[in-house]
Amino acid sequence: MTEDATPRDPAVETKGADTELGRSALEPSPDGEPLAAGEREGGARGAAPDEGKDDDVAAPAAPAYRPSYVFLLAVSAVTLALDLATKWWAKDRLEPRPLTDLAEGARPFGLRKIEVIKDHLNMIFAKNHGGAWGILGDESEAVRRPFFLLISLAAIVFIVSLYRKLHPTQVALRWGLPLVLGGALGNLVDRIRYGYVVDFIQVRFTPSFVWPTFNVADIAIVVGVGLMAIDMFTPRRAALPQKPSGAPGAKASAG
Repeated sequence: MTEDATPRDPAVETKGADTELGRSALEPSPDGEPLAAGEREGGARGAAPDEGKDDDVAAPAAPAYRPSYVFLLAVSAVTLALDLATKWWAKDRLEPRPLTDLAEGARPFGLRKIEVIKDHLNMIFAKNHGGAWGILGDESEAVRRPFFLLISLAAIVFIVSLYRKLHPTQVALRWGLPLVLGGALGNLVDRIRYGYVVDFIQVRFTPSFVWPTFNVADIAIVVGVGLMAIDMFTPRRAALPQKPSGAPGAKASAG
């Protein structure tokens, strides 16, 4: 009895294992071919780690903001054109010319003046050999001209370099820089062409207080600097990066 029972136990276990292997070996694959047990289990087990792979893929970063140089050139060109056109008009219509008389010949220069608002706003021709408020106006031409040329060129380089670093929310600065650039170019053209800046707008606040004569370029520079100051004192918050729609955080918030 013992000799007969001993070989039967392994046979029973082997039969069960063979049955399981045979069943798994005949497991059909998606293509219709028999799929081995190891391949079937490996495929089933290997599919799990790939399920969340799409959620872990980061969305491509948004392209860096680049300000439009077309806008910078357009606003600066319009400002420069208005300044040069008004200066040409002032030089043609308001610059003093000698009064002539057939009997007496040439007489002293006659003053031309257009009164826009009585006792407050006048159009009158003036030559500004210096800077703002006549700074360095009494210096020699050999010192004055190179100094203001270098200052103007430095201002142009500074404006262009600052414009390159603009943030999308800096609307005031985006308008202020082209205005300052156009005004600086207008006065620079005058210094190169005439050796002085043409001014023609005179504002009189009281009978004894008259604001220094200025031009359109000066107005553009003042407005531009004012916009730059507004931008300087305007608080800005950094934009938060947006999560892609397939990100885990987005799914959690949606639920």
